[in-house]
Amino acid sequence: MSYIGAILLAYLLGSVSGSLLLGRFGGVDIRQQGSGNAGGTNALRTQGLRFALGVVLIDIGKGVLAVALIPALPWFAGLGHSDQIFAAACGLAAVIGHCYPLWHGFRGGKGAGTLIGVLLVLAPLYLFPVILVRILSLVLTGFVGLSTIIGVISLVPVSLFDPLGTPGVRALAVSAAVFL
Repeated sequence: MSYIGAILLAYLLGSVSGSLLLGRFGGVDIRQQGSGNAGGTNALRTQGLRFALGVVLIDIGKGVLAVALIPALPWFAGLGHSDQIFAAACGLAAVIGHCYPLWHGFRGGKGAGTLIGVLLVLAPLYLFPVILVRILSLVLTGFVGLSTIIGVISLVPVSLFDPLGTPGVRALAVSAAVFL
C-alpha cells in the first residue's frame, strides 16, 4: 500500500459519522432535524446531551485513530514517514471524510470534533488557545458555526509562532483553516 492508500483509509474512517451511526440505533436521521448538520452541535440541540456526548466521542475518536493508528499499521511500514506530515495528512483526510462522508451521501458535519482528535495526538497543547478563542468568539457573537471557524483559523498563528512546532502540524493548521 502507499501514502494514497493510507490517506484513503483515513478518509473512509472519517466518513463514519457519529451522529448518523447513533441515529440509526435510535431511528433518527439527524440531517432531517435542526440545522440539518450531522455534527455534535445539532445532535445536542435536537437529541440531547447523552446523544451528543456519544457523537462527540466517536468524532474525536476518528481523529485520534486516523493519526495514531493508520500510519502505524504494518501495511504502511517502510514508507519513510518519520515526520508528522504523513500523520497530519491522514488526520486531514479524516476531517474531510467527516465533512463529506462517502457513506452518507457526502453530507456530514463541520469537522471540528475530528480535528480536535487529530490535535490531541499531534499537538495537544494547541487545543487550549484554540478552544479559548472559540469560547471567547462564541460569547461575543453567539454563533456556534462562526466561533468554530474562528477557532480553527486561530490554529494557524498558534502553530506558526510555536518555536517547537513541526511542519506537519503547521501544514495541518493551514489546510484546516482553508478547508473548514
